[in-house]
Amino acid sequence: MLATAFVTFLGLLLVTFVIGRLVPVDPVLAVVGDRAPASTYQRVYLELGLDKPLYTQFWMYLTDIFRGDFGESVLTKRPVLQDIARVFPATLELATSGVLIGTLLGIPLGVLAAVRQGGISDQIVRVIGLIGYSAPIFWLALLGLLVFYANLGWVSGPGRVDISYEYDFTATTGILLLDTAMQGRWGAFGNVFSHLALPASLLGYFSMAYISRMTRSFMLTEMAQEYVIAARVKGVPEWRIIWIHALKNAAVPLITVIVLSYMNLLEGSVLTETVFAWPGLGMYLTNSLQNADMNAVLGCTLLIGTSFVALNLISDLLYRLLDPRVRRRA
Repeated sequence: MLATAFVTFLGLLLVTFVIGRLVPVDPVLAVVGDRAPASTYQRVYLELGLDKPLYTQFWMYLTDIFRGDFGESVLTKRPVLQDIARVFPATLELATSGVLIGTLLGIPLGVLAAVRQGGISDQIVRVIGLIGYSAPIFWLALLGLLVFYANLGWVSGPGRVDISYEYDFTATTGILLLDTAMQGRWGAFGNVFSHLALPASLLGYFSMAYISRMTRSFMLTEMAQEYVIAARVKGVPEWRIIWIHALKNAAVPLITVIVLSYMNLLEGSVLTETVFAWPGLGMYLTNSLQNADMNAVLGCTLLIGTSFVALNLISDLLYRLLDPRVRRRA
């Protein structure tokens, strides 16, 4: 399993390297600018190793990556790894909050829809899920800002924290809810929570639509199994059959669904971060693309791909822990 993850990671490195060489952006001009003299251009060209064969360039690329050197951002003039370390916690906080909301709501709704298959509860849950699939998230984000921020004033607006609270605490981990709670800055905590509530709820709704649908499907399969019929014949209470026996077996494939949903939120929160001016990886990647900052773009791509590999590995480990049949086959 670890060997597969390592090979996948090497393949990801190869893909990002090829992307960096195929995009129609001159990496030298990105560094020196289009008004630099020819001598400067040639010097940087040699320093970047672009005169060497592709396999040598790839080896240099691998060496730099394993040393933690992702290059320097043209936009910020700082190391890309330093920039990513600064912005990724914001995306992590947003995506984690979203998947927690989606899981806590999606599983009960999916179970309810399966138990009441064909009934009004089932229809309502399926319609809610359908809207979550169909409505563009940037449209829901703009609508949410208009209703809950501009009109009702229930939540704070774009950004992560108001400027009046920005210097009230130290961003130790970069996850502001955690930082403010650990430092006992409850006023700042409330402000951070108010900023987080709306974008996290929207991502949670998007995640809930997927999780509830898959939970319903898994539960319908489990409820048709012979062990459920046998439990009913024995007089086991219906709530115990549903929430203990059937859901326990459905939890095994649900782990993969939740992990996939988390991956999608980590990777796909670009539009949400843009609408809410959320200073995370998505906004950093968008700005880098607009400015042809390829070191930053490839660094972000590599981070997202590595996150996918790591979460898949965690999913497989959890799958083995929850399902003894998988352990026996292994």
